[in-house]
Amino acid sequence: MAVQALKDEKELLAKIAEGDQYAFTILFNHYQKDVFVHSKRMTPSEDDALEVVQDIFIKIWTGRKRLNTVDNFGAYLNRVVRNQVFDVLKHISREAESNFKLQKESTEFDDSTRQLLDYKDAVNMLDEALSALAPQQKIAYRLCHQEGMKYEEAAKEMNISTETLRAHMKQALQKIRAHFRKHAVLYPMLILALHK
Repeated sequence: MAVQALKDEKELLAKIAEGDQYAFTILFNHYQKDVFVHSKRMTPSEDDALEVVQDIFIKIWTGRKRLNTVDNFGAYLNRVVRNQVFDVLKHISREAESNFKLQKESTEFDDSTRQLLDYKDAVNMLDEALSALAPQQKIAYRLCHQEGMKYEEAAKEMNISTETLRAHMKQALQKIRAHFRKHAVLYPMLILALHK
């Protein structure tokens, strides 16, 4: 998602971090359409995309104090969108599994249910791959890919150098991709989630 940054965006983010609702409204009005369009491409429905937009901007507002540390809001927003879409798809997958149990007597599945079940399998496979990682790789992956931290922030949190963190992330991603290749599975959403 490539969006033109706002003029004086750093100052705007500083105002939002201090609780300025007007500054937040400017940020929301500038980015919400692009977030919606990007989310709509990755979620099954417009309602899901609207939910992603709402949740993202609620998270940005409630976590506004962190905005002072954001150097590139566009990149930060991309990570937040990716993580939120991933969470929505996990939720949809859980709902699909629940619905599947209720309808297990039926042998006909529509394509969307199959896709959701495939996604659930992919999430389970990702969980398997993550459980096989070394402890430091697991922590690095969680901080960078699941919590959306920058490498520098995650390295500081782990009390290691940025280069060591990069090495952990490189090894973690290689192992995860190898796990998927070993099982001959390619899931576009997970590849998107693993792409850095």
